[in-house]
Amino acid sequence: MMNFFQRLKEETISEQSYLLSAPIISRCMKGDICLDDYVAFLKEAYHHVKHTTPLLMNVGARLTEEKEWLREAVAEYIEEELGHQEWILNDIAACGYDKEEARASEPNFETEIMVAYTYDAINRKSPLTFFGLVHVLEGTSIAMADSVAKTVGDNIGLPKKAFSYLTSHGAIDIEHVKFFETLMNKITDEEEQALIIKAAKRFYTLYGNILRGLQPAHGVPAAA
Repeated sequence: MMNFFQRLKEETISEQSYLLSAPIISRCMKGDICLDDYVAFLKEAYHHVKHTTPLLMNVGARLTEEKEWLREAVAEYIEEELGHQEWILNDIAACGYDKEEARASEPNFETEIMVAYTYDAINRKSPLTFFGLVHVLEGTSIAMADSVAKTVGDNIGLPKKAFSYLTSHGAIDIEHVKFFETLMNKITDEEEQALIIKAAKRFYTLYGNILRGLQPAHGVPAAA
C-alpha cells in the first residue's frame, strides 16, 4: 500500500506542475535570466521566509497534547530555520543591492496573500495545514534550488556567497525531506491526511502565483 507521504506527492502532481510551469522557471533553465530577476526572487523570498519562525511557533502552540511528538519536531524546525531571512538579505547585498531597502520594502500582493493564508489556515482550520506549505517549499527546493543557482551563477557571474539561501535549500536539504516524510507517515487519521493534501494543493498554487508575479522592477536599488 502507498504510504501517506507517497499519496501526498501523487495527489498534488497537478498543482506542482502549475508551480513548475511558471515562466520565470523555464526562462531560468534556458539561461534567459538577469540580475534583477534574481533579486526580485530574493526579495519575495525574504518577505515570506521571515514569517517561518513565527508560523512554526503558532503551529507548536496550537497542537494538541496527543501531537506532542509533532510539537517536538516543530521545535527542531524552529532551531533549523532561525535567521534564514538574514541569509537572503546577505545574498541581496552580495548581488550589489541595498539589503536594508529590501528589508523595508513591501512584498508583492501574491506573497502577502500566501503569508496571510498560512496564518489564517493554521488558526481557522488546523495547525496541520502548515505541513502542506512545508511539503511545497522543501519539495520545490530539492527539485530546483541547486540547478537554478548554477544557471543564474553561470549566466550572471555572481559569487558563491550570493547563493547561500538557494544552496542551503538544495541537495543538502534532502535530510530535511526525509525527516518530513517520517513525520507525515506517522499521521494515520484520514481526515488529517486529507487536510494536509488539500493545504499542499493550495500552497502549490499560491507559491506558483508568487513566481508568476515576479517582475525585474523589484524596487530594490543598487547599493551605493
